Order: sequence, then C-alpha cells, then structure tokens
Amino acid sequence: MMLVALLVDALFGWPDRLFERIGHPVTWIGGLIDWLDRKMNRFGDSAVGLFAGAFTVLVVTIAVALPAAMLQRLLPEGWAGIVFGGILAWPLVAARSLHEHVAAVAGPLAAGDLARSRKAVAMIVGRDPERLDEAGVARAGLESLAENCSDGVIAPLFWGLIGGVPGIAIYKAVNTMDSMIGHRTPRHETFGKVAARLDDVMNLVPARLTGVLFAIASWDCCAALRVMWRDARHHRSPNAGWPEAAMAGALGVRLSGPRIYGDRVAHEPWLNGSAPNPTARDFGQGLSLYRRVVMLAGALLLLCALF
Repeated sequence: MMLVALLVDALFGWPDRLFERIGHPVTWIGGLIDWLDRKMNRFGDSAVGLFAGAFTVLVVTIAVALPAAMLQRLLPEGWAGIVFGGILAWPLVAARSLHEHVAAVAGPLAAGDLARSRKAVAMIVGRDPERLDEAGVARAGLESLAENCSDGVIAPLFWGLIGGVPGIAIYKAVNTMDSMIGHRTPRHETFGKVAARLDDVMNLVPARLTGVLFAIASWDCCAALRVMWRDARHHRSPNAGWPEAAMAGALGVRLSGPRIYGDRVAHEPWLNGSAPNPTARDFGQGLSLYRRVVMLAGALLLLCALF
C-alpha cells in the first residue's frame, strides 16, 4: 500500500485543480487544529494549559485515526485492497511537492537570479530571505530538503508500513500539530509541548533512517555517515540534524550555522563546518540525491512487499 502511495504521488502529486475543489487532507487536519487552538489555548503557562494542549493532541489523533481505521477495514481483500489503500494514503506522502518547492529555488539560483531564488526559498523556510546571499539560499534550501525528506516522505512511509492507513494518518496529524502549535513562543510554549514531544518521538527512527538513506544513495557513503555520526547531535533538533548532517557529508558542504529570523540571530552550530559553503551546483546535486533517496525508499518498500 505504501509503495502504491509513493508511486501515485511521484506521478501526480496533489493536482492544483483537486486542491481548489476539495483542499487537502492536511489542510482539513490543520483546520481542526486551528479551531482547537483558538478554543482551548486560553490558560497560558500553567498545568491547565499543558493539559489543554494534551487534550487537543488526543482529540485530533482520535478524529484522524477512527475514520482511517474504518476506511481500512472496508478495503477489499487482495490487490484491490492494496491499490485502494495506497490511494487513500497517497495524499499523505509529499515526495513530489517537496521536489517541486525546492526545485523552484534551485532553478533561479542556477540561473544567477538571486531575487527570484530568495522569493522561492521564503516559501519553505522561516529565515529572512533578503539577508541571504547565494550560499545562504543554497544552505536554506538544502536544509529544508533534507529535513522535509524525513518529515514528508520517509516518516509517513515508515508509519504507514507499520500501521497502514491509520498509521500514516496519525503521523501526519502529529506532524501537522507540531508545525502549527509546537513552537517555543509565549502562546504555544506550554500548550504545544505535548505535540512537539510526541512529534520528536515519532521521528526518532525515521530521521536516522533518512540519514542512512542519504548516505547509501550518495557517492561518498563513508563521508556522509561520518559527518552524520559526528555532527547530528549538535543540532538544535533531536531529529533534523541526522538527515541534514548526512546531506552535508554527502555533498561535501557545510550546512546550518548562524541564521537570521526577523531581528533575531540564531547562533546554530555548523554541520560539516570545515567544508565550503554550498553553491548553486551543489544545490542541484542535492536534488539529484533526494531523487535517488526516494527511489531507494521505493525499492525497499518493494523488498518488504516481496519478502
């Protein structure tokens, strides 16, 4: 089922015409999260606020898991059930859309159009694009590609492999909650803590698996594994550092490091800090590496299906 979902997504993505008519399952989940945030997030930095956030996580998870489980139970036996189950899971895999968003940055950057590449990278990262030079845009795009390869492709497939349609749906619900309320801001520091921690737990294995896949798919597996093992734990995130460090080692460039968010400078440690900054050419190679990782993931799913 997950192999079907990946193949359908790679071929079609989520068409704009379909999005205009019915939206997308993640936007439906996001609407519920937003409504609960407005209704329940009223208690500030308190035990009640923490409980309200935990209750929100429970409600969203149940609201997603129950219909997903019911739909899976209705699937027919045999190949028909596999195909229909894969189609149900298809919207929750983001392999094609991730490639399209990052390629929208890589194309202008390779053409020397820094203004367009800044505008495109602002769609996928939160840092101030006007302060990014070519290396800054390339770093931001490669970091987003590496992290979201884990969050948007490998992790959904991993949890779908374990739990079918309910498994992939629950993961996407938790990941969406983390992206919407799992922030260290005055409003969400307490309310979103449970969502953020649950997302960390659910990504522990997929993030490290993604890093290994980047290494295997690269032309210098040993370098990628070495940088990942040495530098990943220095990242601010317990999970994002693994695919990002593997990407840095695979391409022979440095990623992360200081960045600007609004009027604040975040002094993040470098990943593969002794290497040079990435260029537009490295960015293109990063996209090629990502495509090989997606194909490798598909091959592994096929092996799981066969054996």
